[in-house]
Amino acid sequence: MIAVVASASTLLLACSGDDSDGSASADGGASGSRDVEHARGVSNVPDEPEQIVVLEPVQLDTAVALDVVPVGTTVLSEETGVPGYLGDEAAAIEMVGTVPEPDIEEIASLEPDLIIGTETRHSALYDQLSDIAPTVFMPSQADPWPENVRLVGDALNKADEAEALLEEYQARCDDIAAEFDVEGRTAQLIRPRDGVLSLYGPTSFAGSTLECAGFSTPEHDWEDISVDVSPERVLQATADLVLVTAVDPDDPNAVPESITGNASSFENLHVVDQSFWITGVGPLGGQTVLDDLERILRETTW
Repeated sequence: MIAVVASASTLLLACSGDDSDGSASADGGASGSRDVEHARGVSNVPDEPEQIVVLEPVQLDTAVALDVVPVGTTVLSEETGVPGYLGDEAAAIEMVGTVPEPDIEEIASLEPDLIIGTETRHSALYDQLSDIAPTVFMPSQADPWPENVRLVGDALNKADEAEALLEEYQARCDDIAAEFDVEGRTAQLIRPRDGVLSLYGPTSFAGSTLECAGFSTPEHDWEDISVDVSPERVLQATADLVLVTAVDPDDPNAVPESITGNASSFENLHVVDQSFWITGVGPLGGQTVLDDLERILRETTW
């Protein structure tokens, strides 16, 4: 369930310094602009930014959900590009490098009036970015994603609209939890990669959405949002509902042999699309995951 928390920008007030990019005015901002507190301090940003560049999936998802389509975005993979669930308009957004390695020259060429990034990923680039345009940084991509949605909403001067999106998501979770017999049941999302199985925990985007919809997550010693287990320890990934992510859910080889070889322990297993279960962080991704979860639950007999 989504905790009712203060805006991330408010929480950062105590550790905020002076305006990091030197653009804030003494009276709290020039006409047509406003101050936004963030992980690097305070930046003075346009009241209605029009040329936005985002460097994180949750920032892209939230901006599109708020009808503020960025001119540029980083992507997790330049091969797969902007996630398809965001729609045709988002597909046309200019790619400016990858999430861990933004392309500064490409960003500058778009002449943005606002850049949104992440301290844990892009700290070394902050000065270069803020020389291009007012820049707002989330503290971390690993923070509970609703807090990051709120910060993006604040940066875009759409805090109320962002909160409304989170309330709609919560209401949808409540409806699913009430409609389906999930009370007391466990769910586990598994992402096969690099010879291991990554199990996603309750603070991850997918894990928190499963819990929002009434499931609980099996206990593990979580390493931040997930934990990796070897194929030999696959039985540690069992749950009442098990979801395995794949780039192509229709691929007959999407489920690792370590799981198919223990089919009796994974009776209620479904393959799901990685593009939104893993990378679809944000209000639109949350609703897309809940659409998929509802489809699965309608096909499920406990």
